[in-house]
Amino acid sequence: MTNFTHTVLYTGVTSKLADRVQQHKMKFVKGFTEKYNVNKLVYYEVYDTAEGAIMREKQIKSGSRKRKEELINKINPKWEDLSDKLR
Repeated sequence: MTNFTHTVLYTGVTSKLADRVQQHKMKFVKGFTEKYNVNKLVYYEVYDTAEGAIMREKQIKSGSRKRKEELINKINPKWEDLSDKLR
């Protein structure tokens, strides 16, 4: 997820992506995403197991911003909000 100006990138794991994105948009989630107004879903991956998702989250978090931008640009070059496509 990112903010309006794309200056912040946030990576997380959830079993209910559409619900979690809505919580961020409504500012129900306190902390980092609220502070930096992170409310735009620009990239996501789906995994069969929580363990696989957590391993991938750690891998993405350990990467550089450039690498994260490359992941986003590969599937979403216009950085459009993908949350509407989840419902």
